[in-house]
Amino acid sequence: MAPLPGRHRALAIPIGMVLAGALAILPNAASAATAGTASGNGTAADGPLLSYVVNTTRTNSGTVKDVQQAIDRNGGDIVATYKKIGVIVVHSANPAFATAMRTVRGVESAGATRTAALPTASTTELGAPERISAAEAAAAKSKAAPGQEPLEADQWDLAAIGADKAARIDPGDRHVTVAVIDTGVDDTHPDLAANFSAKQSANCVGGVADTSPGAWRPYSPDAYHGTHVAGEIAAARNGVGVAGVAPGVRVASIKVADPVTQLFYPESVVCAFVFAAENSVEITNNSYYIDPWLYNCLDDPDQRAIVDAVDRAARYSQDKGVLNIASAGNSNHDLDSDAIVDTTSPDDATPVTRTVDPHVCWDIPTQLPGVVTVSATGVQKLKSYYSSYGLGVVDVAAPGGDRFQVPGTPSGNGRILSTLPGNTYGYLQGTSMASPHVAGVAALLKSTHRHATPEQLQWMLKAQADNPGCPTGLYDPDGNGVQDATCTGGPHVNSFYGYGIVDALDAVTE
Repeated sequence: MAPLPGRHRALAIPIGMVLAGALAILPNAASAATAGTASGNGTAADGPLLSYVVNTTRTNSGTVKDVQQAIDRNGGDIVATYKKIGVIVVHSANPAFATAMRTVRGVESAGATRTAALPTASTTELGAPERISAAEAAAAKSKAAPGQEPLEADQWDLAAIGADKAARIDPGDRHVTVAVIDTGVDDTHPDLAANFSAKQSANCVGGVADTSPGAWRPYSPDAYHGTHVAGEIAAARNGVGVAGVAPGVRVASIKVADPVTQLFYPESVVCAFVFAAENSVEITNNSYYIDPWLYNCLDDPDQRAIVDAVDRAARYSQDKGVLNIASAGNSNHDLDSDAIVDTTSPDDATPVTRTVDPHVCWDIPTQLPGVVTVSATGVQKLKSYYSSYGLGVVDVAAPGGDRFQVPGTPSGNGRILSTLPGNTYGYLQGTSMASPHVAGVAALLKSTHRHATPEQLQWMLKAQADNPGCPTGLYDPDGNGVQDATCTGGPHVNSFYGYGIVDALDAVTE
């Protein structure tokens, strides 16, 4: 992708060389030392057991082996080695582990991926779901218009991007798969079962891919986020419930949420990007930020190592033909501003208020090079009140819902209706809901342009987007008389919508 305006697009750390070689997941590596015991070759383990990423300068066998030996000497237990990208996931209770590893020959960066010991959410939906039971969905079937799904009359978002019309022309190709990197997907849901790809699904929690049957499902019904996202992308037009933007494509689940905290740690996301690349996934949806830092600052050695590791994995997937799409966040932050106050990090311990420059402190994966960054809109095609934005940061926009923008639907609900675990449905709003709309449109584009590269797909998304332009007058969605955000840029590219709101109908007709 050609760089857009904004300094953050140029990575400020030396990530380096063409990555080659074979992916190596070490056998019997899932176990880790417990806090307060010796680890590795006997180095004292007198601190909390933490997870780390160690990133090598090269990916050749000699360098990786030397670094692995140094990990052992410094009290680390290797969980997984991703040799193709030079990332090693490690557990250690040695409080000096990262400092020691940064002095090792062959190590480019090393750092802890969390601040609390191994055993607050990082997804980008806003608020709890408003649920609809299966019985209510079935009752709605008799009221549906011809050719509509039972609950489609309340899916204002489909019409907003022409997805309802697009489905009549081309619902998408079953050879195209969108992987939902998230809390897991309930593939038994009747609106998802027909389009679910189990062979491209896994549980990557902890950094090692588990492909055993059902491992990709949510840990509990309360982990509903991934199922909602999956339905927005590819809920089938089968006369049951709702419809997705691309109801003919396949959807897979790569679970990365911790079973206790539901946090999305870096090692799990590294595993997810590599798994997607190695399993013929064409598109990934990333409706989250990586914990424990809302913004990862490159001048902090731990946060720098996190950016390095996740960026390597994302780049590797892009080189393998994967288009990665991510939500911009729900803080109403200007990601191209000079300063942002972060009051939420680290979210696995006690947060500390800090002021960051988003050009050198990144929300990842959304601010990584090559990733499509998505802001959210409501039914009035106005930026959602919560959506973060930024000139040169946001690439495109899509419906994410907004309770202040009320549609003329039977429910009058301005949020996004989709699938939930246990054969139910519900409304959510957030940039989490905007990103899967873009993933669905990208899947339609991939269906009609089977040989398009990720870069080509991204430019097609932008070229076919419809930009409403910056709002005229006061941007005041909550009606309190105060300017809530300032849109900058022109009618074709601006900070609220990037190149514009994506268009599903254009994706199948142009």
